[in-house]
Amino acid sequence: MGTTTIRSSSLGYPRIGADREWKKALEAFWARKTSEVELLAQLETIRLNHLRTQRDKGIDLVPVGDFSLYDHVLDLAVQLGVVPERFGHTGGPVPLSVYFAIARGVQGATASEMTKWFNTNYHYIVPELEGAKPALLENRPLQAYREAKEKLSIEGKPVVLGLYTFLKLSKGYKAEQLDELVDQFLPAYLQLIRELDEEGVQWVQIDEPILSVSLPKAEMKRVARIYEEVRRAAPRVKILLQTYFEGVEHYEETVALPVDGIGLDFVHGYVRNKKHLEQFGFPADKVLGVGLIDGRNIWRSDLGAKLAFVNELAAQVPLDRQILQPSCSLLHVPVTTSREKELDPVLKQALAYADEKLEEIVLLVRALREGEAAVADELLVSREALEALEAHPGRVSAGVRASVAAADGSEPARSKPFAERYSAQLARWNLPVLPTTTIGSFPQTADVRQARRKWRSAEWTEEQYEAFVREQIGLWIERQEQIGLDVLVHGEFERTDMVEFFGEKLNGFAFTANGWVQSYGSRCVKPPVIYGDVEHVKAMTVAETAYAQSLTSQPVKGMLTGPITILNWSFVRDDLSREQVANQIALALREEVELLEKAGIGMIQVDEPALREGLPLKDEDGPGYLEWAVRAFKLATSSVGESTQIHTHMCYCEFHDMIDSIRALDADVISIETSRSHGEMIPALEREPYELGIGLGVYDIHSPRVPPVPEMVSIIDSALEVLDPALFWVNPDCGLKTRGVDETVASLTNMVEAAKVVRTRIAAGGGQPA
Repeated sequence: MGTTTIRSSSLGYPRIGADREWKKALEAFWARKTSEVELLAQLETIRLNHLRTQRDKGIDLVPVGDFSLYDHVLDLAVQLGVVPERFGHTGGPVPLSVYFAIARGVQGATASEMTKWFNTNYHYIVPELEGAKPALLENRPLQAYREAKEKLSIEGKPVVLGLYTFLKLSKGYKAEQLDELVDQFLPAYLQLIRELDEEGVQWVQIDEPILSVSLPKAEMKRVARIYEEVRRAAPRVKILLQTYFEGVEHYEETVALPVDGIGLDFVHGYVRNKKHLEQFGFPADKVLGVGLIDGRNIWRSDLGAKLAFVNELAAQVPLDRQILQPSCSLLHVPVTTSREKELDPVLKQALAYADEKLEEIVLLVRALREGEAAVADELLVSREALEALEAHPGRVSAGVRASVAAADGSEPARSKPFAERYSAQLARWNLPVLPTTTIGSFPQTADVRQARRKWRSAEWTEEQYEAFVREQIGLWIERQEQIGLDVLVHGEFERTDMVEFFGEKLNGFAFTANGWVQSYGSRCVKPPVIYGDVEHVKAMTVAETAYAQSLTSQPVKGMLTGPITILNWSFVRDDLSREQVANQIALALREEVELLEKAGIGMIQVDEPALREGLPLKDEDGPGYLEWAVRAFKLATSSVGESTQIHTHMCYCEFHDMIDSIRALDADVISIETSRSHGEMIPALEREPYELGIGLGVYDIHSPRVPPVPEMVSIIDSALEVLDPALFWVNPDCGLKTRGVDETVASLTNMVEAAKVVRTRIAAGGGQPA
């Protein structure tokens, strides 16, 4: 094979570090254990190590500016001067104190809203554009470029979030104002790109994932106008317009944009992007960023198949105009498998984290440059690893396959309609109007984490650990009674994570020691790995829940994570459809639901915070997903008796666009995060009435601030303008695992008082305030 100038690239690297050193540095600073100077020095060391790793692995185009102190969307917002007035910023580069206040909140100023980054489990901070006066206050991509060049001699590729994606993901404006906003923001944005051009930067990666969602074609005119202005402002720098997470919506218009390269996702967008490429071709004056390696899952790639695909593409786009890269930023996968010392060797060999994915890309580039014979040994190792995974004894269970087949074609349903069930539940529990409860977890303090470490390291026996957990349950049952909550929870002190806990007790899951990924801010999660058929083995939650119920006469909710959330928050096998895996999980959870009911637990919460997260980016794919997702939930929950009350919980859910599916879950009570969205849920409920039990979160658990009673009363009052008080529950936004004890008790005490204020008014016949 002749030589080719095909190149390798990375679109972004995990921020957290192999040992989560990024997280630890941030949290030490927030706890006032380190100074701002010390924090910035620590983060510089981490950032340079990440760049060095990518360079040393042989990546040709190393991204710079993808590193963040919290979130990349927030980064662009503060660079462009988008700082909500309540944070008191008076001009100039945004100080760290204000930056973190926007993300986390401070006393007297609520944090900006946080929501999911497209259909991933990463959360971004939503920019608030109302009243914004755009101006370039700082050019962080330029700073990152200079740092890489001066300290590591790396000719970096600055990564910048696209202006159109930024505006579409923001809030505080009406749709008809979008053209005006483009006009307002373009000068500052163009200055950012122009400064990179003037610096002599060779390539800039501009991320526009919004081009992969369902957009009206008319919007492409705005996108074209932006890039025409970018081209005029920065005529020398090469622009790589990067899309990911799906096939682009308007392919012809996208590839016609005045840029030097287009990055396409050929993993999650394989079908659409390949079809478009075959149908319309690719411009001869552009390079193609081939998103070849899955940036969102952790399995090795079939490198033989990847090579064949690249060679097939070469018929339309010559190899010297291809750049091989991950399908998206590697932000969504762990850093390196080298720390996985205890994992089943067969599974470990089948995994590829960020570092291994970069090695796969470099290997493919080498094969294309030098011929496959040059990398024959490495290709053989990769192929044998995947074959060993397929032969793993835990991969297939005949019993699970038979159970799923038996459930196919059926439509699970409760024995009675909601109105009859709710009457039976009211009679059973005799709760007051506006019952108060929490979402499930209580603070995982240092003592709780230390106890778990001692147990996992065998320093404590099973009996010692169980005694500790029971002590914590007893303490928090007593606290909940003192606070005055109506429906209690056991606190989940035995659980590290709401998905990992269940995966550890089900067949078909494996667990990594260091498979951490960023969820939001410094919050990292370690998703389980679903490698085989999922099967219930024994009771998972009954002992702790039943013990908590034995300590109180008030109802205690059983707490389970729903099948779709377990699916969406795990790294899932890729040899079965996601629907098939969801049904396996649902049948396993149904066994646990029935065991809880048999143990006398009459309220069971099956959380689905990730239901909307899994919604496909294309509108035409949504109904099919929602149909099987709702069915999986009902498969898990519908076998209980009429007086057993099924609760569920959802986060970051745009209620109005899936109200029919939420209603179809047929949960007796649903709780939804709403406090950061500042009442936006209320108009949606006015348009789409909801006739089942519902709780709208009355305070934000992601912020350390303690909300005052009047603030929560106001949220309850707003909700009751469109909801029946007989069906309304009062609760926080989400679980309280990450909060401190004092702030949790203070916030819940205020929440209960707020419910009493409104309850008293209702009892007196006062209704809503004028």
